[in-house]
Amino acid sequence: MTEYKLQPIGIIQNNEEGCLLKLKKEYIPALAGIEGFSHLQLVWWFSDFADAKYRMILDAEQPYKHAPEKMGIFATRSPIRPNPIALSVVQVLSVDVEKGILSIPYIDANDQTPLIDIKPYTPSLDRVEVPRVPSWCHHWPNSLEESADFNWENEFNF
Repeated sequence: MTEYKLQPIGIIQNNEEGCLLKLKKEYIPALAGIEGFSHLQLVWWFSDFADAKYRMILDAEQPYKHAPEKMGIFATRSPIRPNPIALSVVQVLSVDVEKGILSIPYIDANDQTPLIDIKPYTPSLDRVEVPRVPSWCHHWPNSLEESADFNWENEFNF
C-alpha cells in the first residue's frame, strides 16, 4: 500500500486564550484573498489518536445515545479511525494575514493540534439544502449556528 506524507501548515491553539489557527511562516502567503470568507473548512490531525492501535478499530459501541448498538467507524465522527483526519467547518472571527493568525469561536480540537489544510467554505460547492440523516440523529440541529445552543452532552455516551 502506498504511504502518504502530510506536512502540517500550522497549529490549532485551543486554550483559555481562545481558539486560533496559527500558520507556520512559510504558509502565511497562502492566506492572500481569504479575508472575505465568513467560514472555512479545516483539515486537521487527531494527533492524540495517531497511534497504530487506534487505526485498526473499525467499529464503536453506541457512541450516540439514540444510535444503533454498534456502528462502523465511518458512520461516526470519532477521532479513532484508520487515518486520524478531521474536517471541521468554522466561522472566521478575524484574520491577521501579516502574522498568519485566524481567530475562530470554537473547534473540538485539542490545544496544539496539527493543522493540515484550510479551504474556503462556499455554499455553491459545500452546502446541501436537504441532507438525509438516520432517524437516531434526525433531531440534531440543521446548521452550525443552531448547534451553538444545542445540548450536545445529551447526545453522546462518552
